[in-house]
Amino acid sequence: MNFFLLRSGRKALLALTAACLATSCFHKKYETPITKNTQQPDKVLFDQAIKDIEKGRYETARISLQTMMSTYESSEYMAKAKLAVADSWYREGGANGLAQAEAEYKDFILFYPNMEEAAEAQNRVCDIHYKQMDKSDRDWTQTLRAEEECRQVLVQFPNSKFAPQAAQKLREIQESLAEHEFVVGNFYWRRDMNPAAANRLNAVVDQYPLYSKAGEALYEAGDAYSKMGPRFRKTAGEMFARIVREYPLDPRADDAKKRLEDLEMPVPQPDQAALQREKYNMENYRHHSLFGKAMGLMSSGPDVDHAAHMGQPTMTDPKKTIPASVPVPNNTETSGGNTGTGTGTTEVSASTVGINSALDSSPDARKTENGGTATNAAANQPLPTNRDAELKKLRAQQAKKQAKLEKKKKKEQDKQGASANATPATGSSSPANGTGNSTTPSTTQPSSQQSAPQQ
Repeated sequence: MNFFLLRSGRKALLALTAACLATSCFHKKYETPITKNTQQPDKVLFDQAIKDIEKGRYETARISLQTMMSTYESSEYMAKAKLAVADSWYREGGANGLAQAEAEYKDFILFYPNMEEAAEAQNRVCDIHYKQMDKSDRDWTQTLRAEEECRQVLVQFPNSKFAPQAAQKLREIQESLAEHEFVVGNFYWRRDMNPAAANRLNAVVDQYPLYSKAGEALYEAGDAYSKMGPRFRKTAGEMFARIVREYPLDPRADDAKKRLEDLEMPVPQPDQAALQREKYNMENYRHHSLFGKAMGLMSSGPDVDHAAHMGQPTMTDPKKTIPASVPVPNNTETSGGNTGTGTGTTEVSASTVGINSALDSSPDARKTENGGTATNAAANQPLPTNRDAELKKLRAQQAKKQAKLEKKKKKEQDKQGASANATPATGSSSPANGTGNSTTPSTTQPSSQQSAPQQ
């Protein structure tokens, strides 16, 4: 009877402990309070806010911190207060709280990039996405975000005390990403979809060489290449040789040696650096208890127990690869200085036409090689001009010239008429000479004058 009571009491204690953990009954002490003893009002508000954060009164703490920052803009506690606001959201948790915390941490890094706490803020951003990761066979949005943010810790703050933590998180994150790709490649390999399997499995090891199942992935990739015909015999041998050289303690290492002997290829020697890395990872493998394994089954996060603990994590994004079964066109296209294999280009370049073009610098650029004007390609004749306008202009000139002639002719006729009217009066009064000719002007003179304009 007492045994059953004791057992039920233990179960109740475990249940109470789990409930307290779920509801955050145990509040963690704030890590970086300012312990300077002073009675300045900004320090009083800051200390009160820190106590509220430790007691779980996050909203009250944020009100005190916002009041301090808006009232005492030149306070020496301004940076600490801004970081405390982000920490309050981080401790509050939840989707909304973590999103607000990430925004506040990013603002802190933007305003105070040289402070020691900037590395801590970036590490917290990494933790935000790290804690929200799903299993490797589910949505990996948070996993990709966690990988990006943990890389930023190593890139922006490589010498901070948070760099080793971020490096280990990055190894565990990439373990989950590699597991996702391996499951897909293994699915293809089991169904004899050899080109797709070889492409996926080979790319996994190239991108994540610290993956715990890298030897298995290379073995399946080599097996897939060996089934694709004699053309891929050398590639299959490279996969098996890589297992022996880079993963000598992998369970598939002995099988890889046998496959190399069957292919009549030399068996390489193990790399000493790779051997030391695998030994270190095996010694630091985390062995969980039965309770830990049960909690792992109920966890929504990925299984990263086999992640490496030594080695440089990958700092570049994966490259896109094409299976060997996809034919590559023989023709090449060149555009903008880039050469592609029949796939064209999506790059578009634009440039403005300078003022020193051929037409501007060479006015005769429109002329042909023989110095003439531009010619038609068909008849090699001068291009047609506007003959109607030229004819109209010529007719206007002729009409103007004809009008001048008519006006001049009319003036001559008027002079002739005036001379004819004056001739009889002078002829009757003048005496005749000895020859019998009169002094009257000859009548042929006007005729000669009239004929001149007609010519």
